[in-house]
Amino acid sequence: MQRIVLNDDIHSLSEFRSNASGFISQVHNTKRPLVITQNGKSAAVLLDVNEYEKMVEKMELVQDVETALNQISSGKSITHSEAHQTLKKRYSR
Repeated sequence: MQRIVLNDDIHSLSEFRSNASGFISQVHNTKRPLVITQNGKSAAVLLDVNEYEKMVEKMELVQDVETALNQISSGKSITHSEAHQTLKKRYSR
């Protein structure tokens, strides 16, 4: 995901309402998120669908790594050889 350009990517809710289609096109074309403000404070972020999916995939990978690290640190891990043997038994015919 591209970084926000402060001068171009922060708009009020009233601006967004009056040009929603244009802002959606901007987000799609630039791959940058759009921050929508309400009463002068950030209220929402509009993301391109593909960029959102990439972000979710990255977050899931980070969560998987954190889970694995926690399992290793708590002694719930197995060696490479043990994993290899388990898979070999499971999928051998």
